[in-house]
Parts: sequence; structure tokens; C-alpha cells
Amino acid sequence: MTQSDPMTDEENPAQAVSAPGVRGALARYRVLAYVVGVGLLALVAAMVLKYAFDNASFVAIVGPAHGFLYAVYLVVAFDLALKARWSVKGTLWVLIAGMIPFVSFIVERSVTRKVRAGEKV
Repeated sequence: MTQSDPMTDEENPAQAVSAPGVRGALARYRVLAYVVGVGLLALVAAMVLKYAFDNASFVAIVGPAHGFLYAVYLVVAFDLALKARWSVKGTLWVLIAGMIPFVSFIVERSVTRKVRAGEKV
């Protein structure tokens, strides 16, 4: 690589991970993906308690907490999508993953692998 022939992100995938802010955005996304995934599982358990055992107290606590954390997840995932230059389809898939139990864990691994490899999501 010479100075007169700079490589783009597509030509040099390792450069995509080291792009400004991508590494930090990926770390924030990974933490929030796990937190939201665990929160969603807790919400499912709370809903089972509510509807099977007529105990709504856990839903009153876990529901708003998960809602707030999901909103933070949306912001963090969108920030990573902008910095890593994801497609609209990939971005939407990652944003929706926080609403389906267990899927946020699977998508987090896929996103981490692709971002580290410099691939588009």
C-alpha cells in the first residue's frame, strides 16, 4: 500500500474494525445485547408468573426496566450500525433481535464476528 493508492474499508477489512469509534461501539453493543437478552428472559418468566399464578408484581418491575434497557439497546445498536456502515436490512434485523427471546444472544455473536472481520451486517 502506497500513499498514492490508499485502500478503502472494503479492500482492507482490518481497517474497518479500527475505524474511529467502531471498537468502543461494538463493546457497548455487546454488553447491551446480553443485558437486554437476560432482561427479556426475565420478562418472559415474569409474564408466566402473572398469567399462570396471578402474580403481576414481577411484571410491574421487570417490564419497565426491560423497556428502558431496550430503548438504550436501540440507540447503541444504531450507533454501531452507523459507525460500521451496515445495510438497512442488517440494521433492522439487529434492532429487532432484542425483542425475541434468545435471538439477541445469537445475533450478538454474528455481529461481533462480522464487525471484527470487517464484513457488513
